[in-house]
Amino acid sequence: MFVTSTRAQQERSVRVAVVGTGAIARGAHLPALAALAAEQPIEVVAAVDIDKSAVEAFCGEHGIAHPYTDLQLMLDEQRPDLVTICTPPTLHRDQTLAALRAGAWVWCEKPPCPSLADFDAIEAAEGQGGPYAAIVFQHRFGSGAEHVRKLLAGQDLGRPLVAHCQTTWYRNTAYYAVPWRGRWSTEGGGPAMGHGIHQMDLLLDLLGPWSEVRAMAGRLVHDIETEDVSTALVRFENGALATVVNSVLSPDEVSRIRIDCEQATVELTHLYGHSNADWKITPAPDATAEQAAEWRDFGPDVPSSHLAQLRALVADLRAGHRPRSSGADGRTSLELIAALYKSAFTDTTVRAGTIGPGDPYYTALHGGAPGWAPAAEEVRA
Repeated sequence: MFVTSTRAQQERSVRVAVVGTGAIARGAHLPALAALAAEQPIEVVAAVDIDKSAVEAFCGEHGIAHPYTDLQLMLDEQRPDLVTICTPPTLHRDQTLAALRAGAWVWCEKPPCPSLADFDAIEAAEGQGGPYAAIVFQHRFGSGAEHVRKLLAGQDLGRPLVAHCQTTWYRNTAYYAVPWRGRWSTEGGGPAMGHGIHQMDLLLDLLGPWSEVRAMAGRLVHDIETEDVSTALVRFENGALATVVNSVLSPDEVSRIRIDCEQATVELTHLYGHSNADWKITPAPDATAEQAAEWRDFGPDVPSSHLAQLRALVADLRAGHRPRSSGADGRTSLELIAALYKSAFTDTTVRAGTIGPGDPYYTALHGGAPGWAPAAEEVRA
């Protein structure tokens, strides 16, 4: 599949396999791969799905030569360089490990896996110089996020002081009628894990490491195992304080990040992806016109997208460099979510780096908490 570009004919083609042939593969991964193939040698050599008719139809529709229902057989026979994983979260750990052990790099849809223990097992399977496993955190990428990240890193806007991270979406009862939704074992968590993770990851990418979190969670509408809303207060190592809201109860849907710095406020307002026009910078009254103009110059518009992240990932693959959103860089968002749940379910402040082996929240994000964990997994005091 895909005709490779004539540019850099001596450059080796990257062989890609797609695991899972549902909506995210069709709507995001394949279009990104096709667009990148117009720039450099990329070849989708195989697809895998447990549904034989589905994978055969998928391959036939997109010109992919080899359909499989067995992941290991595909890895053994096709030896792909890169595997994109588009399956439910409960499958991510084992599929990622299988690909890494076969020597393939991995690009895995969020949520990365159901627990920190699973994530650490994946990181332990990576090699020096690769293969590496990266998470799909496409909101980090694009010209807007890159510009603001540089401004904050260089303290061009002064110290970051106050932040707000909001993922307020709406999901009705029909959404949760799908059997695997709203369950710890299959979704890994509620809106903090499955919806708000993108905005929280972007906030962390912009502001740097967090140090402590204090949270609440509730089931206010839906009859599910997980929460349907959570709120949190987060302190960052740089001293900034943030509020975080994740909801599936909000008819007026929006995704928003706001960061108030000493010299300017940065705000991003969008829903499922952003471009330069979705960012706003408001200078403090004493900022000069020249400063304001420089801060507001985002350059050519590169929207956040799977393509933007995939382009960077393949460049790292070719160079043998660890990609962004892998290893410790990818773990930080999952650790914050684990800490958010622990704080909410235990009514305590949770500090970064304290959830490890022996902690119930290390192996399951519900931590066995009474009233939150499935009954068979509840831990009684």
